[in-house]
This record gives sequence, C-alpha cells and structure tokens, in this order.
Amino acid sequence: MFDLCCNNTVLHLSRRTHVMGILNVTPDSFSDGGRFLRLDDALRRAEEMVAEGADLIDIGGESSRPGSAPVALDEELHRVIPVVEALAGRISVPLSVDTYKAEVARRALDAGAALVNDISAMRFDPAMKELIAERGVPVILMHMRGTPRDMQISPFYEDVIGEIGVFLRERIAEAVSAGIAQSSIVVDPGIGFGKRVADNLEIVRRLDAFHALGCPILLGPSRKSFIGKVLDVPSEERLEGTAAVVALSVLRGAHLIRVHDVRQMVRVARMVEAIEHGGKKSRSRGSEVRGQHFHYAQRGRA
Repeated sequence: MFDLCCNNTVLHLSRRTHVMGILNVTPDSFSDGGRFLRLDDALRRAEEMVAEGADLIDIGGESSRPGSAPVALDEELHRVIPVVEALAGRISVPLSVDTYKAEVARRALDAGAALVNDISAMRFDPAMKELIAERGVPVILMHMRGTPRDMQISPFYEDVIGEIGVFLRERIAEAVSAGIAQSSIVVDPGIGFGKRVADNLEIVRRLDAFHALGCPILLGPSRKSFIGKVLDVPSEERLEGTAAVVALSVLRGAHLIRVHDVRQMVRVARMVEAIEHGGKKSRSRGSEVRGQHFHYAQRGRA
C-alpha cells in the first residue's frame, strides 16, 4: 500500500487516484500565466480547487514551459513564499512546492508546505537531496531530457518507456542512498518534458509499466501541447483531451494526476473508478512491485 505522509495528513494513494491542483504564480506559464500573480487571486483559486475536490495543491513560481528561462532565486521566493504562508493556515489539504531550488523548497517547507515537486529529480541543485532527507518530506522525481529551455530541441528515444524507467530507477536509488525513504518518493514520467507527441501517447498507453519501480506514479497531462497537436486546438480548448488522458491514466493505475481543471478531472477519475470497480469506493491499485525490469544499453542517455 502507498501511504504518503504530508505533515498531519496521510494520503492513501492505493485506494483511489488523488488529484493535485496546479497553482502557477507566474507571469508566463503556458496555460494560466499571469492569472494568479496577485496574492488574493492565488488564495481564491486555491480555495476553489479545494472546494472542487483537490487532494493537494502544487504551487510553482517558475514556468517550465518549453523554451522558458530560469527565474532568479529572489524572484521565485517572492512569488511562492507569501502564497504558501497564507494558504498553510487557510486550507485543509497539503501544499506542494514545485521547484528544483533547495532554498525555495526549504523556505516553503518552513512556511507550511508538506512536499516537494522537483522537475529535475534532484539533479539541478545538489543540496535538494540533503534537504529532503533532513526534513523527511515526500518528493516527486520527474523525468526530463535536458532543461526546460532546450528539452524540446529534437528529443529522441529508442525505447521511451525503458529509458524513462532506467532514469527513474537510478534517481530512486540515489535518493535512497542519500537517506530518503523510498516510501516518501513519487515518480513522474514527465509528459511534455523532452518528449515527442508519440512519446507522450506511449507513456499514457503503457503507464502501468512504471509500477515496477515500486513507487506511486504521478502524471501531469493537463492542457499539454501533445493534446493540442493531436486535436489541433489551443490550450484553452484542451479540456476534453485532458479528460481522455486522465481517464486512461486512472485505468492504468495513476496514483496522482496534476491538473488545472480540478472539478472536471475529479469527476472523470471518480467515474472511471466506479466503472472499473463496480461502484466500490476503496480498492488497492498498483501498489505491488511487479516483476518488470527496464533495460537500455546506453544508460547515460535518459
């Protein structure tokens, strides 16, 4: 069973798919950039997402859209910390901080955040592993080829599932060797991060392969460009495409989905679970370590 301890809340991830609401406090995120820069707007949106059924809120102060440039530490702190401080005593669900900078994570945890979502899988800032181990908080490790600035420049995989699996297995091992409990690790195959359209579709189609890693799986498909390319629609018209991906992800055993449209995706997840499990509200999903292993000859490419 996967039980994720987030401060005073335990998320029983094996019972149902949990929904992480996205709160971008950035001027340039691809879908909602600039909408929640004002503190009052950010707080209002977080409260709305909780009312809509979000199980946790992910707060990010640096856009990771393709081609984006890094944000200075002081600016990211200025965007993120007041929001975390205000929300920590205001809403009942755990707060996640979306950052690869250890100092931002440290300050956010001090302000009341309960977990860290690191798109670099703790590669960009060597101090992140030490911080997570010291605080004993959960961490989300995501696969990404390159950096947000260059990740979509001709990405190529011979075996996308195998290569992502090898990368994530190695990141899990390094985290554990740094003193982080495996029970505190969530893995994210990184849809849209250094992937082609076909790669993203393959990740969704074969998401259950990642159960072999022995960690809960998060998927973040919300309004992503691969949906736009398949359906030929802009980001504001990708609700149905996102819903289709979420539905299949639930069937494939996703433990967490990270989305903008919380109310709609909560309903999608609950409906799929009702169909799949005959209306039963509790079940075990994907918590066993299956016998699959990931093989890729050129291990350093992932």
